[in-house]
Parts: sequence; structure tokens; C-alpha cells
Amino acid sequence: MRCEICGKKIIGTPLKTKIESSIMLTCNECSKFGKVQKAPKPTSDRRISALRRRTFRTKEPDYEVVEDFNVLIREAREKKGWSREDLGEKVYEKVSVINRLESGRMIPDLKLARKIEGSLGIKLLEKTPETLADEMDGSKVKRATIGDIAIIKRNKGNY
Repeated sequence: MRCEICGKKIIGTPLKTKIESSIMLTCNECSKFGKVQKAPKPTSDRRISALRRRTFRTKEPDYEVVEDFNVLIREAREKKGWSREDLGEKVYEKVSVINRLESGRMIPDLKLARKIEGSLGIKLLEKTPETLADEMDGSKVKRATIGDIAIIKRNKGNY
């Protein structure tokens, strides 16, 4: 291996040196131009298992807002006898946001849709078709894998 600064052959292990926010592999002599980075501390088994748990969480289902959300919001608000100002106070949003939602000029994001669902007791979010397909039994819905495609190409003689 060669030093990334001077180009000399490095005997032994190179030093990781931070020079102007870039980490370079340098020889002992060129390491004085920056700050030598120390090797990271080994993590304990407990910390590694915590990282693994965090990494392999199940995917939350994807949701989308129903098509007639504006009508649902307006009808539910009127049924409760609330003004747009009242609903805005309940969900901590401006009246202009409620106006745009009810007129259909604005589509609520997931966070806002959940707040409105909770306040009005209506259902604005539905699972996306992809999420529903994933939840179905695997025997009913089967997706092709890269291995399946390779087998198909090999059987056709293209491979």
C-alpha cells in the first residue's frame, strides 16, 4: 500500500489521518499533517444486540389518504357542530389549513390525517395496495425474485 500524500510505500499498517475533513491512509511521516484517527472502541455484546434489534424492525405498513377526505372531514365536523376554527384548535392547525383541506386544495400528510381521525372519529387513511398484497397469504401472491428471473432466462436459452 502507498501513502495517499507522498506516494511512498507504507511498511506495516497505514495510519488513518484526518486532513481538512478527509480521512486518508498515510505513512508515519505524513501523519503529522493531520490528526491521526484512533481505532473505534470495540462494542459490547449488549450494544451489538441492541443495534441488531433496531436494524431488524418490521416495516410499518404504508398508508394513503382516502379519495373523498375533504367531504368526510367537512361532514364529520358539521355533525359535531364544530366550526372550522374549533377543528383547527383541536388539531393545532390554522383555519386556513382546515379551509384548504375541506376544499380539496390540500391533501393532509399522515401526521395531520391521524390527528383529524382522532378528533373527528373518522377514517381518512387506508393501507396501500402493496401493503395489502404483502399481508395476504404467500400462496396467493408470489413475487418473482432475481433467482426466478435467472432461471427463466436460462430456460429460454438466452443465458
